Amino acid sequence: MTRQLPWVNLGIKRWRSIVLGLFTCLVVVILGSACTPNTSTQNGAIREAFGNRLGTSIRPGIASADCRVIRHARGETCVPNNPQRVVVLGALDYALSLGIKPIGSDWLTAQDIHLSDMLDDIEDVGGNDAPNIEKILTLKPDFIIGADYVSANYGALSKIAPTVLIAYEHSGQWKEFFMSFAEALGKTAEAHQVMDDYYARTEEFKARMGDRAAEIDVSIVRVYPSYVNLYLKDSFCGTVVADAGLARPPAQDLTAAEASTLFDNPIQYTISREKMPDADGDAIFLWTYGFQDDIAQQAQSQQENLVADPLWSTLSAVQNGQVYEVPPYWIGDGPIAANAVLDDLFKYLVEDS
Repeated sequence: MTRQLPWVNLGIKRWRSIVLGLFTCLVVVILGSACTPNTSTQNGAIREAFGNRLGTSIRPGIASADCRVIRHARGETCVPNNPQRVVVLGALDYALSLGIKPIGSDWLTAQDIHLSDMLDDIEDVGGNDAPNIEKILTLKPDFIIGADYVSANYGALSKIAPTVLIAYEHSGQWKEFFMSFAEALGKTAEAHQVMDDYYARTEEFKARMGDRAAEIDVSIVRVYPSYVNLYLKDSFCGTVVADAGLARPPAQDLTAAEASTLFDNPIQYTISREKMPDADGDAIFLWTYGFQDDIAQQAQSQQENLVADPLWSTLSAVQNGQVYEVPPYWIGDGPIAANAVLDDLFKYLVEDS
């Protein structure tokens, strides 16, 4: 009979223990747990290995110290704490208001004059209807942020960099959007300061207007290429006018809910020629706009036809010389545009009075 030495048995037991331990650790890893209690180190390794390809599928439980989980219209995204290469879609005014100069944005060729001197070194990545994914990829952003109305492939964007798209139903929600935008960028304190400055200006306007503010009905009219629309109090410009303490004509004093029910549009509605009196007020702010030159020209021709219409000349604001043609930032959104609208209110209702 062959006799097995004791140290051989001991070696076999030791190897069995080692193999069993390794197998157990492998099972734990497969199940998603670490073989070490230092989970923050593991999370950092995951991010270093996969980087931006993790996109928005990041759960709060695995967020590393280098990013914050932000909930938004398309899910949850772990946003870098201090992004350096930001692409902005449909929200350039908001970024610039916070002192953030993005490396890329959309609709740069159509930006209004209130932003025109701030666009140097920002790459154009296309329009809201189709931002250029390839162009964005070449910019190598570390964060992409915008409004959820932007027509873009969110899955493709989130594979390029962590992407946040914020809910945005209509322009009257610009203040709520701004705060959500700022939160995603870790700039909440700065956003509060921007809004405090804005409200300080509205209070200054009210003080300079005195009792006149409550006595003036402000009509807001936009001329399209083939029709004329009235902008209501929950539109972007409508909220600024309200913040300034100015009233609206009854036909334009409609909330977003009321307008949606009546016109299937929360912020504006089209008037027929017979409804021209609905455009009247103590003061009329009027503009045309079109992203393309040919559309802008058609809108301008429509405005000329409107002004030449005998019914237009019967409006009290027209007769009193209180019609003011303003730039298209009146249909913009964001704090810079809001302050530009306030500039016009100061110019035409305070300084010209």
